[in-house]
This record gives sequence, structure tokens and C-alpha cells, in this order.
Amino acid sequence: MLKQGVWMLATVPALVAGWTDWRFRRIPNWLTVPALVAGVGANSVATGWAGAKASLLGAGLGLGLLLPFVLIRSLGAGDWKLVGALGAFLGPSRLIGVLLGTILVAGLMAVVLVIWKKRVGRTARNLVHLVAGLFTLHLPGPEVSLDNPESLKIPFGVAVAVTAVLYTVGQVWGVV
Repeated sequence: MLKQGVWMLATVPALVAGWTDWRFRRIPNWLTVPALVAGVGANSVATGWAGAKASLLGAGLGLGLLLPFVLIRSLGAGDWKLVGALGAFLGPSRLIGVLLGTILVAGLMAVVLVIWKKRVGRTARNLVHLVAGLFTLHLPGPEVSLDNPESLKIPFGVAVAVTAVLYTVGQVWGVV
């Protein structure tokens, strides 16, 4: 029961991050760093060394998987640190499920935003640039990064929060 309480605690920093990302378009260090430490500590208390190991592996997995996206400026550092903190609460296996769900939620948010802002053509061209960069092993140009002031940006922290809540509800109800 204590172990379940640890992953349920992950919804607290996820919800706060979702709110700050929605409201201010940033996820602050005062949230992510203590959340990572709390996740490791809570798992250590709940299941000892095995919990500490799973917690550190989850944090490392989240940080490692998303680091390339931060380096090419397609994901913010706050989003990256949030996923590392959630990994500390969830461990590697649960984090993978939450990340996959987050990608689906963020993709749906992006599609809605692109259609709402009537930017389907420009988005299609940017996707061609991304795919071409992938196949030629070159980074895409600045037009498809967070540095472009004209690019549409979705609050990834909101997608993480929605997914964390849905995952927790699904776990409690025995659906997931």
C-alpha cells in the first residue's frame, strides 16, 4: 500500500507543473528539483534499497530519453526535469507508460492547436524539414525549434499532468 502511495504522490508535482506551464509557460526548478529528491526519498522509505534503485533508474531514464529533445531545442528544460522527477516517483516501468500517454496527449494538443491557428500547411512543411534532417543526420533549422518566436508551442507540462492524473485514476480503478 505504501508503494502505491508513492506513485500516487507523483500527481502533486505533475499538477503543479501543469498549472505553472499553462499559466506562465515554464516549469520552475523550485518544483522539479525537490520533487526528484522527494521521489527518491519516498521510494527509499517505502521499499528500501530496491525502491531507491528503481527511483534512480526512473529518473535517469526520463532524463536520458528526453535530453536529445532539449539539446535540439524542441523541448524545454523544465519539461525535461519534470519527467526526471516523475521518473523518481514512478520508476522506469511506470514512467514508460506515462511517457507514451504524454506523447499521445501532447500530440492531440498539437493537432488541435495547429488546426485552431490555421497553420496546417506550415506545420506540414516543418515536418518535412524534420524528417529530412533525420535522414541526412543534420539538425533541423531554427524555424522548427523553440527559439522561433512564430512557432506554435504546446505546454508539455499540461500533457504530463493530464497523463499522470489519468494513469493514477486508471491504477486506482484497476483499468491500467
